[in-house]
Amino acid sequence: MARCRPFFLLVAFAAMPALAQVSSGGGIEVPGAGTRPPGPAARPAPPRPAAQSVPLDRVIAVVNDEALTQYELDEMKRIVLAQMRANNVKPPPSDVFDAQILERLIIDRALLQYAKENGVRIDDQTVERTILRIAQENKITPEELRRALDREKVSYAKYREDIRREVTIQRLREREVDSKVQVSEAEVDNYLATVAAQGGGESEYQVAHIMVGVPEQATPDQIEARRRRAEQALAEVKGGKEFSQIAAQYSDAQDGVSGGDLGWRTPARLPPVFVSALKDMKKGDVSPVLRSPGGFHIVKLNDVRSRNAPTVVEQTHVRHILIRVNEVTSESEAKSKAERIKDRIDTGASFADQAKLNSEDASSTKGGDLGWVNPGDTVPEFEQAMNKLKINEISAPVRSPFGWHLILVEGRRTQDVTLERKRDLARAAIRARKSDEGFSDFQRQVRDKAYVEYKLDDK
Repeated sequence: MARCRPFFLLVAFAAMPALAQVSSGGGIEVPGAGTRPPGPAARPAPPRPAAQSVPLDRVIAVVNDEALTQYELDEMKRIVLAQMRANNVKPPPSDVFDAQILERLIIDRALLQYAKENGVRIDDQTVERTILRIAQENKITPEELRRALDREKVSYAKYREDIRREVTIQRLREREVDSKVQVSEAEVDNYLATVAAQGGGESEYQVAHIMVGVPEQATPDQIEARRRRAEQALAEVKGGKEFSQIAAQYSDAQDGVSGGDLGWRTPARLPPVFVSALKDMKKGDVSPVLRSPGGFHIVKLNDVRSRNAPTVVEQTHVRHILIRVNEVTSESEAKSKAERIKDRIDTGASFADQAKLNSEDASSTKGGDLGWVNPGDTVPEFEQAMNKLKINEISAPVRSPFGWHLILVEGRRTQDVTLERKRDLARAAIRARKSDEGFSDFQRQVRDKAYVEYKLDDK
């Protein structure tokens, strides 16, 4: 699992810890957590002398028809440098670092422009609800969150807009990439067959990586230049420099600032080119330069562990009806619709029939039946409400990050789900890998189509 970050680092890069992901089974969307309260307050800066001049902001790049300013670059550098300090990663040289941060800003601005042009909007209620969830996950009040932001010298208004941008990009990812990802049963079967053929069961790898990206439709000379850059990075690692430092300096991946750390991942969660290399590596080994459609890679194996322990869990058989909150349906409209549906069910209508007619979820064709779900398969709000219900009891409307749910519990049992869980985990890992690869391709396409004019050399 990736290292948690302070509040003010939550929005350092929009695509880093996603606000939502697809669950391992049943099609329920599961938001990730991943923040921790900031550390002790920094000592306040001395007041600025009244006579001191304030340098004017300047435009450093234009993305399509929007300007990026020096202030934006400096703010992002401040955030990322704090993140690197938290991860004990040495920053690259200043010119390299500036270029990396500027490129990240350009990509984010291009994505936000694409989202706006295609009707992706995040309203104020969604932003406030996301911030409230961040506070709850860190077991603090909204007022304590505001004080924490003050200590980090981040205004609440700016934090809200940073959250809005992050949620916008995540919503864009869900619509343009995640919704189109398909995982067949044959893919799951093939993966599990490969694991079985290896003997000893499935392993999980803790890895870090360096990626040197190659643009789409790159010329042979461009490809060769990128390959040489990857070889230079590998040479510096072999020469004794810290892998995390070289990742921060050379990697085009967004996790470069955290030393390229990918955390613990099963083979299904990793690109096939990584898996092929890891099979022959020992703890501490670094791979040669690897080639994928997206560029050149270097992989370091930090640790490996087995995932073969049996899994016995308390399962719940559950149905639900989901009314989404989005650009078309407001918060109040969605809740009112859920309440009307519950009234119909309470007066004799079939839950399954109402799910087929109204639920905005893939389970609607099955009458809202999610089958037997395991702890952690659903979003916390859904799971908490579900666990409070008696068998055959229907909840009042329940708000989750994705809309308003009505929940019906049909049964509970203790179950050994080792085999089922392996399939679920494999399916989720394959889906997540496809999503990561798809979003990387999508970002590259949006970036390549954007008109970018650099102003760094303008006087």
